[in-house]
Amino acid sequence: MPQTLAIEIIVPAPGESVSEVTIANWLVKEGDWVEMDAPIAEFESDKATFEVNAEKAGVVEKLIGNIGDTIAINTVIAVINTEAARPANAAPAAPVEVKVEKSTVPTPTAAPAAAPVSAVQSDVLASPMAIQLLNEYGVDPAHVKGTGSNGKITKMDALEAIVKLGGVKQVGGSKSTGGRNARREKMSNLRKTVSKRLVAAKNETAMLTTFNEVNMKPVMDLRAKYKKRFEEQFGVGLGFMSFFTRAVCIALQDWPAVNASIEGEEIVYHDYCDISIAVSAPKGLVVPVIRSAENMSLDEIEKEVKRLATKARDNKLTIDEMTGGTFTITNGGVFGSMMSTPIINQPQSGILGMHNIIERPIAENGQVVIRPMMYLALSYDHRIIDGRESVSFLVRVKNLLENPEMMLDGKNPQEKVLGF
Repeated sequence: MPQTLAIEIIVPAPGESVSEVTIANWLVKEGDWVEMDAPIAEFESDKATFEVNAEKAGVVEKLIGNIGDTIAINTVIAVINTEAARPANAAPAAPVEVKVEKSTVPTPTAAPAAAPVSAVQSDVLASPMAIQLLNEYGVDPAHVKGTGSNGKITKMDALEAIVKLGGVKQVGGSKSTGGRNARREKMSNLRKTVSKRLVAAKNETAMLTTFNEVNMKPVMDLRAKYKKRFEEQFGVGLGFMSFFTRAVCIALQDWPAVNASIEGEEIVYHDYCDISIAVSAPKGLVVPVIRSAENMSLDEIEKEVKRLATKARDNKLTIDEMTGGTFTITNGGVFGSMMSTPIINQPQSGILGMHNIIERPIAENGQVVIRPMMYLALSYDHRIIDGRESVSFLVRVKNLLENPEMMLDGKNPQEKVLGF
């Protein structure tokens, strides 16, 4: 008898320094039909999450390993029979849109515990991952606004709704009723790596933080005046990150030590600004990099921020996209932070913390006025950066943000849109 033609799917190395990965999720079952290039499984390394795809179409004969198992790279994780006939009822290769039931989450007086939302047919469209998250946290899909095609609820829509609506993770089909239960979860490779890096930064650098505050009214006025026109012309919103990135790049070129790093007994100065942006992803903090940000226009920065943030939240960032930054910007203000002391992202020597914008009384031209104020925090490595450089850098960023016309020379198209 002729042997069945089958191919083995192995785990590729996601980066040069990665030797093992963890099985995060199986996306198919044994016996399923898979199309060529369809995702089979999600894997998590100490730096990123990635998918492994089918090299050819066929029936999944064998899956090797369980969710949570740690395996070496180049290990066989699946066997696909490529000679099997495609079943007539096989799932389409395109992503499936699933409808979920509109339901009402019970109030505490209606029942001692709220039942999870059922995933059955109705008028609300949602991706399978969104359904899983909404069910897991007991959030009513009827209260979630979908931003996908035809109003479909995406994974990001579900995550944002869980935070906004205060979803509580379902345990055994019900919400916690105030008992003294505890549960244990294995720390992910990404979380373990982040932990090690943060502790190393505290132990191996002479870290110090300096603070200042910035009046955000000029930038906010500029955004309010030109935001609609900017979005119509460039297809992307005009956010605060582009202004902060531009201000940081200018200040880094004025004070190059803040953009430097230590390698052995040498200080490495960078003539370029590769700006890392801290993003809170579902499986932990990741820091993708905007390359050569000093040469980018505002709309280019906004588009790159959006692209990287979307990939981070979907666990699609590559190793290259998360390595090599020269300076980091982190925005705790999106979560309501008023003040913090951010930890340096080694081997960088500085990180700028943005915070929430609060209307506060300040003195202006001898008068007390109300202005939208933000605290800024610069943590820096005192081995490289002296007090004069750190404070001067932060004051330069403050002055640029309070006088945004100083950042714009009118040469780029988007700056003409902004009236410069």
